[in-house]
Amino acid sequence: MKIVPVVLAGGTGTRLWPLSRNALPKQFIALTSEFTLFQDTLLRTPPGADFHEPVIVTNDDYRFYAQRQAARLGLKPTIILEPARRDSAPALVAAAAYVARRYGPDTPVLALASDHVVLEPEKFREAVAVAADAAALGYIVTFGIAPDSPRTSYGYIKLGEPLGVAGAYAVDSFVEKPNAEAAQRYLDLGYLWNSGNFLFPAGLLMSEAAAFEPEIAANAAAAVELASEDIGFIRLDAAAFQAAPAKSIDFAVLEHTEKAAVVRGEFTWSDVGSWDAVQEIGATDGNGNVVKGAVVLQDCKDAHVRSDGPLVACIGLEGVSVVATDDAVLVMPSDRSQDVKGLVSALKKSNRPEADEHLTVHRPWGTYETVCRGDRFQVKKIVVEPAGVLSLQRHHHRAEHWIVVRGTAEVTLPERQFTVHENESIYIPMGQVHRLANPGRIPLELIEVQTGSYLGEDDIVRLEDAYHRV
Repeated sequence: MKIVPVVLAGGTGTRLWPLSRNALPKQFIALTSEFTLFQDTLLRTPPGADFHEPVIVTNDDYRFYAQRQAARLGLKPTIILEPARRDSAPALVAAAAYVARRYGPDTPVLALASDHVVLEPEKFREAVAVAADAAALGYIVTFGIAPDSPRTSYGYIKLGEPLGVAGAYAVDSFVEKPNAEAAQRYLDLGYLWNSGNFLFPAGLLMSEAAAFEPEIAANAAAAVELASEDIGFIRLDAAAFQAAPAKSIDFAVLEHTEKAAVVRGEFTWSDVGSWDAVQEIGATDGNGNVVKGAVVLQDCKDAHVRSDGPLVACIGLEGVSVVATDDAVLVMPSDRSQDVKGLVSALKKSNRPEADEHLTVHRPWGTYETVCRGDRFQVKKIVVEPAGVLSLQRHHHRAEHWIVVRGTAEVTLPERQFTVHENESIYIPMGQVHRLANPGRIPLELIEVQTGSYLGEDDIVRLEDAYHRV
């Protein structure tokens, strides 16, 4: 029976700041390859003989990231939207309910985090095949990873008796993140890391959730039953989903069920939950340095230096991490990476916009980047993807000057619609109703100069919007 991959892609990421921020979290960033972590996750389970098209669970903020990045791989996933964050249990039970309705309750579901790294996809798929055989016996199967060190940042699994499938075991117990002494003991006893990825028959997860968390089970199922379609997305019923208690699938089901099993994964895996984890899976030079981007090192050792913006040059660093973007730079001892979350909290308390947003802001139609800002003016680079359409809108406090530098712009005003080509420009007066679109096959790039007394993004009055934004 073909497996349905269910990818959870609604999480925010602050431990990898300044690269990962709430407005664009780590799963949608190319962290370790040319593809984003989300895309790499999808590529591990290609539709075909073994897998259906994926089901993605995310939220309003990230729905177009997920849709666009999947489309670039040639995929047409089902995208389910959570009305609120309720941790993994309600999301997975809702996904299981959807799969059961569409394909049947015996259909195997492969639940995957969208922000993990797996370096050997073939070995991963071999483990999935073993897990599918175990799940068919009536088990919820997790993937365990053989530890290479006594980590305190991962949960552990104690293996029980072998099952009737070679390579699969009953779970004796799950152990939460331990202290250093306990982690070493678990390592010596042969415990496995809990990767947080699972395979199970859709109906089994629903029945086990009903046994241990009836509120989650009932409300997640109702949220699917009452779901609505919204421009190609499946929107879970808000009232029902929000009534489900927020709880992880581990706490809600796996730590209680007698039907938990584990398969040992022989692939390299990381949840890349901090910068030191990124450093550990990176390729090193002769001095133990991990480098990515425009970086030059001199007399450095065991350094981790990454630039997604300006050139970064370092001299004499040892055991130090440097992460640079266009608008922020993080410098720290590499063994202090667990403190980044607290740093981001401090930035938020200081109302620093860099805590949550990048200079380049993503929208359903494309992106804009602030190039220059001054008193009563602002310059932006705007990129509109092919077929992208901005809302029909007006501004109370600013006028706009558009200069097309690549592609063709379709401009709609109340009295006419016309095109603006490369090296041409147009002026939009304050209060003028207007719309910008890209009718072409290549991205439309333009420079926008805003002038006026107030230039905030909240000075947009949307009259019509193709993406159903307010």
